[in-house]
Amino acid sequence: MRRHSADHVAQAAFTVHTRGRGFSEITDEVANAVAASGVQTGLANVFTAHTSCSLLISENADPTVRADLERWFARAVPDGDPLFRHDAEGPDDMPAHVRSILTGVSLTVPVHAGRLALGTWQGLYLWEHRTDAHQRKVTVTVIGGG
Repeated sequence: MRRHSADHVAQAAFTVHTRGRGFSEITDEVANAVAASGVQTGLANVFTAHTSCSLLISENADPTVRADLERWFARAVPDGDPLFRHDAEGPDDMPAHVRSILTGVSLTVPVHAGRLALGTWQGLYLWEHRTDAHQRKVTVTVIGGG
C-alpha cells in the first residue's frame, strides 16, 4: 500500500433543480468538482444540506432500478400516513423526512487517478422526496494529494 498525505482540500457547490419526487443524476457534476480539485488520490465527500431529499449511489444503466426503489419507498413510507403528526407542509412532509433519514444526506467516494472510483454501473443521484419541485444545494469536498 502506498501512503499519500492529504495535503489538499477543495470545495465546490452546485444546485440541483428537481421536478418533484424522483431522481436527478449528479455524477457528472461531482466528477467535474473532483477534476477541478487537482486531487489525484483521496476522498470526495458529497453532502446536501436538506432534510427532505437524499443522496445515493445506485445502478445507472437501467432506470427501472430507481423506479422500483421509488415504488418500494411509497409502500414503506406512504404519504399521508396517519401515524405522522408532522404535516406542516402537506401529506408528503414527514414521509420525506423519514426517506431522507433512511437513505442519508452524504456520500464518500474514493478518488483514484484524479477520478471518482465508482463501479462500472454506479452513478450518484440526488433523490427528491417531496412531490413539489425544489432547488437543492450539493457541496462536494475533496481531500487528498496530488
